[in-house]
Amino acid sequence: MSVEGGELERTLGFLEAMTLGGGTMIGAGIFILPGIAARNAGPASSISYAIAGFVALLAALSLSELATGMPIAGGSYHYVNRALGSLFGSIVGWGMWSGLMFASAFYMVGFGQYIVEPVPFLDGRGYVILLGLAGLALLTGVNYYGTEESSSLQNVMIGSETAVILVFVVVGVFFIQPGNLDPFAPAGAEGVVATTGIVFISFLGFEIIATVAGEIKNPSRIIPLSMILSVVLVTILYVLVMLVSTGVLPYGRLADSPIPVADVARSYLGPAGAVAIVLAAIVAAISSSNSSILAASRVIYAMGRDGVVTEWLNKSHPRFFTPHRAIVTTSAFTAALVLVGLRVDTIVSLLAEAASFSFLVAYSLVHVSIVVFRRADPGEYDPSFSLPTPLYPAVPILGVVLSVVVVTQMAPVIVLVGSGIVALGVLWYAAYARTRVVGEGLLREAISPGPADVYRVVVPVANPETQRGLLRLAAASAHANDHLGEPELLAVNVVHVEHDSSLQNVEADRVDHQRDLLAAATEFADEMDVPLRTRALTARDTGEAILDVLDEGDADEVLLGWGGETSEGRPVTSATVADVVANAPCDLALVSLRDEVGAAVGVLDGGPDDVAVARRTAEFAAVEDTTPTLVVVSPDGRDDADEPGREADLVAEVAAAAGRSPEEYSVEVLDGDDTRAALETVLGRFDTVCVGYPNESAGLHSAVERAVSTVVATGGHSVAVVRSSPDDSTE
Repeated sequence: MSVEGGELERTLGFLEAMTLGGGTMIGAGIFILPGIAARNAGPASSISYAIAGFVALLAALSLSELATGMPIAGGSYHYVNRALGSLFGSIVGWGMWSGLMFASAFYMVGFGQYIVEPVPFLDGRGYVILLGLAGLALLTGVNYYGTEESSSLQNVMIGSETAVILVFVVVGVFFIQPGNLDPFAPAGAEGVVATTGIVFISFLGFEIIATVAGEIKNPSRIIPLSMILSVVLVTILYVLVMLVSTGVLPYGRLADSPIPVADVARSYLGPAGAVAIVLAAIVAAISSSNSSILAASRVIYAMGRDGVVTEWLNKSHPRFFTPHRAIVTTSAFTAALVLVGLRVDTIVSLLAEAASFSFLVAYSLVHVSIVVFRRADPGEYDPSFSLPTPLYPAVPILGVVLSVVVVTQMAPVIVLVGSGIVALGVLWYAAYARTRVVGEGLLREAISPGPADVYRVVVPVANPETQRGLLRLAAASAHANDHLGEPELLAVNVVHVEHDSSLQNVEADRVDHQRDLLAAATEFADEMDVPLRTRALTARDTGEAILDVLDEGDADEVLLGWGGETSEGRPVTSATVADVVANAPCDLALVSLRDEVGAAVGVLDGGPDDVAVARRTAEFAAVEDTTPTLVVVSPDGRDDADEPGREADLVAEVAAAAGRSPEEYSVEVLDGDDTRAALETVLGRFDTVCVGYPNESAGLHSAVERAVSTVVATGGHSVAVVRSSPDDSTE
């Protein structure tokens, strides 16, 4: 796919993933929120951070499995959209995008606070907002230029701020005054839980790892490792920071400070310590906002890919390979939120809690999604990291319960704002996205698993001009065999890639092509009256990928498009098709389609594919409700006068093996000297011709091959070259 479409580069390794995740968490959450947390929960705010970290760890565990199963840009939005459908995808998409913008605006306001407060002549909220907007503009440019560049900047920033925080904690534990920790929980358990909702924004870093999964190298290893490790380490660090902060200074003094950690450091490290904290806080705010802009732009980019918002946003830069339109759009709305700080005095707390609400709702649906994926078990879902028993289903169940508990303890205004965002997602879906998105998610399959016995016909599709005709034939075959199982079609499209480079974001191509297939298939799914699923794959070897689908899907039959070219009576195909023909574990038909199926005729010559020919002939004839005809041809040199009734016996034998009565067919027998000419005359009366696949080792009738070549050359007939399943072939 052109880079003008939805393709991003995989440029982020373990260090970059850890710094994106850990960097967002070791950010404004440590330097700005301790004062607000202490005001609401006192020293027990350390417990609030521990609870928030545990809720985040549960979400990280579920996301690790989902992200390794589908490493693609979009994170929680994509997983919920795929599992629960576009309605819930719209809710989570808008919630995550707004939540990340709330978070980024929060970080930029904090950035301005830590610059303005220590400098006397920069007094005033206007300076805070102006500096926040300047920092936002800088980060927009960095993200526009490329994630590798922004990640390199991130590495430097995280290393420096982490070093400062570690010194703050290691030295600070020796200055804790036990009296400052009493009373430990002045607001009680309710205050602790309510504070958890405020500080949860501090743990959004691991989600950012999932959101940029489409740009992570070796995602099956790096994603779970960086997610879980970053949450655990940062939770421990946060608890220690809060214990030091509330132990060194009384929580009342801490609550009144706009730069609380700097004031704590000044009390035992002097002015130098305060300056170090201020500089670290500035760096942390920049790194946190950088990560949030990066992730928010990927969410709206993924929504554009899925049709939830305009596809204009699903474009990557032709030179930088970044979602430039999504980045600029995200930054513009974030700037508007920063400007709100000119009017609202409590903007920091409001932005933090609003972001937390959005993500707690999203994570609740993520936990539900992993259950849906496990129950529906779609073919494309193959995570390299899976929650083991008993973590599954304990993790998703506990995750939903705790998320709901925290949300219910939030301030009414936050619940109102958050509910408004959820309502926006619902209304947007109803008014805009419902008619533009395709696919229903997996919820229905998870609730009501499909039938145990399925007759599955696989149709590899690539050409829109022949796709409809192939699916019509496949539907006829599936319906004709409904006594063997519930009919089902599986349309497959394979995107060929030249190499397996980890830097090639082929997963974006996979989803784009899946959307194309679904859009085309849903146009006539009702007409076919048969369930249809789609698979979109990427592979170096297209034939091998199709064979894997046939094997994994336990296919009963496969229909392949064919251009109709022949050489010496044998089909001329690509190496891909030849590989599938030679190795398919099921019945196979190589089909050259013309205008209509019409009247169908099958040629029986005593070869191993006669049963399959009889089946396909009857199935194709059923498309337009015509009577199938079988033409019986004797091998060269056989004297049929010595075997009276042989043709009738052959038809009866083949029909019985095909599960049909001989009376269902019209039968013609060719036993003249010029078999080829007679066969050409007979075949010329029909619209669709079915013959067995030429096989030199089987000694098939050369006259059939030459006659079919002549029929194909006229260009007025559809031709199906049929091969039996290896298990069904008869000698």
